[in-house]
Amino acid sequence: MNRRDTGAAAERVEFAGAVYGSLLAASVIAGATAQGGPPPAAELVTLLISTGVVFWIAHVYAEIISRGYPGRPLTWANLRSAAKDEWPLAQASIPPAMAAAFASGLGASDVVTAWVALGVAVAGQVTWAVTATVKAHSSTGVVIFSGVVNLVLGLAIVALKAVIAPH
Repeated sequence: MNRRDTGAAAERVEFAGAVYGSLLAASVIAGATAQGGPPPAAELVTLLISTGVVFWIAHVYAEIISRGYPGRPLTWANLRSAAKDEWPLAQASIPPAMAAAFASGLGASDVVTAWVALGVAVAGQVTWAVTATVKAHSSTGVVIFSGVVNLVLGLAIVALKAVIAPH
């Protein structure tokens, strides 16, 4: 989850990076399995973590650039702040990667391992989205809507994986 200064004493918490990172992880899994079947678990774990880190670095860069100059000069403090704010994007790749490693460690096939990791990524996305709306004190309808929208987005990735790489 991101923490951003709102100018007020209270700190606002955002979960966009975690939601996006979970959807990114699901996309990585679907894409990795589209090329002749799922990769071995170690390769899938490496793909998930490295993609999360690369996107995190890209978002840190974009955040630093978008903060504007000369109002917010490029300093180590500003860079650390942006890196911390954007960390949930990379962090969201860890649960599906751990799920893949765990499933493989239990002897699951690469196919099962990929499906387990994909399920964890989609579950993470829905959980982060629902948590964000609950923390924002949204109405029950908005919480449900947020969960459903994110479930549909996650299931769209699952459907694409099932159609493109049914393994």
